[in-house]
Amino acid sequence: MFKAVVTDVFFDLDHTLWDFEKNSALTFQKIFKSNELDIELARFLEIYVPLNLSFWRLYREEKISKEELRYQRLRTAFDQLGMFVSDDDINQLAEDYIANLSTFNHLFPGTLELLDYLKGSYKLHIITNGFEEIQEKKMRNAGILDYFKVVVNSEMAGVKKPHPKIFKMALEMADAQPKTSLMIGDSLEADILGAKNMGLHTLHFEYQKKLDHTICPSVMELSEIKNYL
Repeated sequence: MFKAVVTDVFFDLDHTLWDFEKNSALTFQKIFKSNELDIELARFLEIYVPLNLSFWRLYREEKISKEELRYQRLRTAFDQLGMFVSDDDINQLAEDYIANLSTFNHLFPGTLELLDYLKGSYKLHIITNGFEEIQEKKMRNAGILDYFKVVVNSEMAGVKKPHPKIFKMALEMADAQPKTSLMIGDSLEADILGAKNMGLHTLHFEYQKKLDHTICPSVMELSEIKNYL
């Protein structure tokens, strides 16, 4: 579908290539043990995961700072669990989480096969809202950094997806045109609508299988992207 027109493929990282939820769960398992916190991981994640998404939305909308995001998602989760955890312990957990997250390197099934398939025909790039200090570590430790010509994060751009400025910066750094560029990501708002508003082609990686829309084509497995490129 896109093969005849696309020269550059832009990927989101977390929840698209890098299996954020799996790596995050392993990180919490590790830091709870190292900090000697007796917490049922499954119960914690049941509360934390949706909270994290809601706080990330506030962060994306510039309503909270990075520091507030890191603190409040943990504080709110523990409060909802009915657990008292001191501010010092919250701050230590927040630091430990960032320090350890990139040490787990699970990718979505088919990531390496897809990148190998695409690299000879397209220029590949990353546009991510993740924190600058760990996104490159994630890619390097997972063995995928060298696939990408340009990696743009929200801290470099000074704005977060879906703001037009981050897509404009990525296109300029990649020396790419919107009409010959494709954005692939999991977030309908940040990745798909953000890129579409800038004139890029879009392909929605809908791995959670929850949404039904006609905004652009959707795939539920990375291997399906080969049908479009």
